[in-house]
Amino acid sequence: MNELLIRGRVLTFLAEPQGIDDTAAWRYIEDGAVFVRGGKVVEIGEHAEVSRHAGPGVAVADHRPHLVLPGLIDTHLHFPQTQAIASYGAQLLEWLNTYIFVEEQKFAEAAHAAAVADRFMDELISNGTTTAVAYCSVHPESVEAYFSAAEARGMRMVGGKVMMDRNAPDALRDTPQQGYDETKRLIEKWHGRGRAHYAISPRFAITSTPEQMEMSQALVAEHPSCYVQTHLSENRDEIAFATSLYPQAKDYTDIYARYGLLNDRMLLGHCIYLSDREVSVLAETGAVGVFCPTSNLFLGSGLFDRDKFDRLGARWSVATDVGAGTSFSMLETMDEAYKVLHLNGQKLTPFNSFYRLTLGNARALGLETHIGSLHAGADADIVVLDSSGKSAMEYRMRTATSLAEELFILQTMGDDRCVAEVYVAGKAMKGKGKADAARQRLLETA
Repeated sequence: MNELLIRGRVLTFLAEPQGIDDTAAWRYIEDGAVFVRGGKVVEIGEHAEVSRHAGPGVAVADHRPHLVLPGLIDTHLHFPQTQAIASYGAQLLEWLNTYIFVEEQKFAEAAHAAAVADRFMDELISNGTTTAVAYCSVHPESVEAYFSAAEARGMRMVGGKVMMDRNAPDALRDTPQQGYDETKRLIEKWHGRGRAHYAISPRFAITSTPEQMEMSQALVAEHPSCYVQTHLSENRDEIAFATSLYPQAKDYTDIYARYGLLNDRMLLGHCIYLSDREVSVLAETGAVGVFCPTSNLFLGSGLFDRDKFDRLGARWSVATDVGAGTSFSMLETMDEAYKVLHLNGQKLTPFNSFYRLTLGNARALGLETHIGSLHAGADADIVVLDSSGKSAMEYRMRTATSLAEELFILQTMGDDRCVAEVYVAGKAMKGKGKADAARQRLLETA
């Protein structure tokens, strides 16, 4: 059975920090080690002690002086939009129709879906993300490609086919029955297979008729262990359009509530313009609002109100939302999250940022026993971060005097160049996809 001792400055979270000085919320080991066996964490602690328990013959990956943390987690993005990042000059609904729906039609072709899925997974790994929750296109081929690419890398991933039967091009529409049948077949094939988790995915109220929402409700009732994902209150025009299509609903949130979709496995992207009543409904049902700062700024959608969620006891997570989101990097995402909250007069400490990237997002998914922290029995999904990965960061780090300052530098200035290594189920993965792609290009040109 494969064994590995990963050495470095180990940081893992035990609880949500209640302030920058809440040292009980995390564990930091200056000369630490994580002992991995068979893709699982066996032990963490001081290097001297863990290495003694591991024994003299174990392989060692010495990452000193870098930080060793749980792999990063992204709770909302769109894999078919990988090549649509940086599409200029439109807000949500125009952006969807001008760029995204055009791009997603390509995913009817299995070969195209497979090529993009491979690139998508490698981009995640390159940026230190080891688990993500993604929307596929309406085509079953895209779901097959997504989970196949994740399985080939051993990644724990969540995803699902979007269901859309109106207000989209004909080539991207299913029907209520077709959406139900295809989703059911995909759940039966992929949900619980290896590290795969299925997400029932009515795209949003605008693109699903009441009949399709009823089919979504049936799927959720029949498959309670599946996740559910959709979009909510991202843009004022979107809200007006959605509520006009469901005039009986009290508000946008009530559309999903009326179809029994709100539960503790529901992920609701954006949640910018929610009333106290709506946030209270999320709190009562356990549904998770997903904060997507780079996307919200890029599309000019608005500013997420984190304090309202906390005040009313509602759960929230953070995500890139590629491709309206402008980066696969969760570090860059938290940089923008800090700025969005700052504009709202709300604070985000560096410890809270890294809690959210790891244990916080794992708790939002109910997967904290598997991912999000380094504890005995956890999956060995691990990221190694180099705080001097860019020349400007190296220069800035010369004046850093605390862990909090270092984390804030990583969050503010970091990107994929700061990801020194990534382990997926204990296997080193950084750069693997680029090397494979380079070899393939050489073969194609030979």
